[in-house]
Amino acid sequence: MPPRGNNMIPNGHFHKDWQRFVKTWFNQPARKIRRKQNRMKKSRAIAPRPAAGLLRPAVRCLTIRYRTKLRAGRGFTLQELNADGLSPKFARTIGIALAIRTKAKVQTEEEKSFSLYNTLRKARDDARLVGVRAKRAKDASENPDDVTKADKEKKSLRNSFCNIRVKNII
Repeated sequence: MPPRGNNMIPNGHFHKDWQRFVKTWFNQPARKIRRKQNRMKKSRAIAPRPAAGLLRPAVRCLTIRYRTKLRAGRGFTLQELNADGLSPKFARTIGIALAIRTKAKVQTEEEKSFSLYNTLRKARDDARLVGVRAKRAKDASENPDDVTKADKEKKSLRNSFCNIRVKNII
């Protein structure tokens, strides 16, 4: 029963037997060794499988905010397993996680590095210069010595003309 009446709350500071309540950690190094031994025993027992859990693919998060972050995915798709020549049943036995419902498209490194903007720009530049390049190739095949000299002379004339204009402006 709680104390009754308008009395002072008992808060006695007696010399308690504090030695009984002290927790020591002298067994910490032994526990560390025992945990390590148990981890090794477990990894030997589940031998071909990874000890840290099932093997999962690295995927990117979905939204704009988190899409720079890599995380562990649900599992490999059946298409990915078939590409590697593994059956789903065998994959489970060697510790590979499966995502049976997922129909994700596997992206290769080549597809990741593909840049549509650069490709279109290059195609546009190539289309614009098709006639000029064909003419240069034809001239080069007819007389290779004159073409190289003519190109060098044009460049030197153009550079000297630019220098003259700059001097006149200044």
